[in-house]
Amino acid sequence: MQWQENDNVASLEALKENAFQGGGAKRIEVQHKKGKLTARERIELLLDEGSFEEFDLLKSGQASDSADEYAGDGVITGHGTIGGREVCIFSQDFTILGGSLGQAHSGKICKIMDHAVTVGAPIIGLNDSGGARIQEGVDSLAAYGEIFSRNVLASGVVPQISCIMGPCAGGAVYSPAMTDFTFMVED
Repeated sequence: MQWQENDNVASLEALKENAFQGGGAKRIEVQHKKGKLTARERIELLLDEGSFEEFDLLKSGQASDSADEYAGDGVITGHGTIGGREVCIFSQDFTILGGSLGQAHSGKICKIMDHAVTVGAPIIGLNDSGGARIQEGVDSLAAYGEIFSRNVLASGVVPQISCIMGPCAGGAVYSPAMTDFTFMVED
């Protein structure tokens, strides 16, 4: 029997393709003009070729209509390898709502942090975020609390590595301060 693509499969593929575009061509162009890579480009360069397995590609935020336009809620999460060694990684996407953190965004980061502890893999955070998503109010602050809790619980269990890849503010720098290693770009 031959595989036939139906509307559901085509719709899913269109959603995936949209998610791979982050905040869209214009925002990606702005990122590149600033001399910055996108969240997805950073992961592709850091991990071994073809090793990245993404978690929750299509998860969306809930704060506003604009958040629903972008799958992934401003963060890419998953695992892959560096030099053949498994790592877990998240990369905040500044092209989507300034990489700001809301509940769905935090949930994705917490899920990959939990996975890192379960499998004993280092967790790498590529941070490029304007901080809490004000549209979600105090819920976004509570979401930071979930990440901070995991930073503490993972301490001494798996290496935690943070890379500050852009202008981060508020909670976006508190978590990296609690990790084992923190690296920053100059600009």
